[in-house]
Amino acid sequence: MIYLSVAETAKRWNISERSVRNYCAQGRVEGAFLAGKTWSIPEDAIKPERVGKKRNSAQTLLYVLKSEKKSRYPGGIYHRTQIDLTYNSNHMEGSRLTHEQTRYIFETNTIGLVGNEVLNVDDVIETVNHFRCIDRVIDCAQTGLTEAFIKELHLILKTGTSDSRKEWFAVGAYKKMPNEVGGMETALPEEAGRKMKELLVWYHQKGEKSLDDILEFHVRFEKIHPFQDGNGRVGRLIMFKECLKYKIVPFIIEEDLKLFYYRGLKEWSRERGYLRDTCLTAQDRYKAYLDYFRISY
Repeated sequence: MIYLSVAETAKRWNISERSVRNYCAQGRVEGAFLAGKTWSIPEDAIKPERVGKKRNSAQTLLYVLKSEKKSRYPGGIYHRTQIDLTYNSNHMEGSRLTHEQTRYIFETNTIGLVGNEVLNVDDVIETVNHFRCIDRVIDCAQTGLTEAFIKELHLILKTGTSDSRKEWFAVGAYKKMPNEVGGMETALPEEAGRKMKELLVWYHQKGEKSLDDILEFHVRFEKIHPFQDGNGRVGRLIMFKECLKYKIVPFIIEEDLKLFYYRGLKEWSRERGYLRDTCLTAQDRYKAYLDYFRISY
């Protein structure tokens, strides 16, 4: 068997090298394999057909995320999602790492040169941990949502942080001390377990989930605030997972949408449109990524 490089294949198929790499990472080139960071493509491989919006059903976002995660394909939607979701979700909770620093950590597993800047160790640890959380979300996207999985996300996120060394902080378990969010009271520690079980019972009775169902779960989860810290990030990871499960385009709340997102959470019981419109705006941005990477939705 004779194998060609990406450049040779791109020339034969009259397309860009990026497109060839995308096809390979999506599993659409039979016999292609990745050695290190280099794709080898059979000489007789057939160029995948472009079918616009009516793409092969196998090429869903979840399929591509799993494929690119497995191959550690750089520069695709998996790569983009890891960096953008981690940066924005952590930044909302006070992380001082920049988008570029987040990207550098993901791509090189090192911190890089920061000049005279002082980095918070927890910011770095939680960034790396959040990458692992996203991997877990992708791996478990099609499974049912459970307390055990939610606690696992919290455990992954907070392991190795300074919080994990505090006696009163429960890592991977519900809170031990009362807390509040945005000046509003949340469930008491002794109520958290019961209210989470009730929330999951309500959610699973819904059957096939709509975007509104996922958003309402998120609002109720944040009002319970079951963990001592990390509730926002765990909650947004859950939304991403459930969108993947029910073939709803997921979304990332970016800096310019943060205040609208907080308003939407606070006003959900009175006006659902605030949170819905904010998330639909974020969803449109993610759709632009999918269009660029030619992924069906």
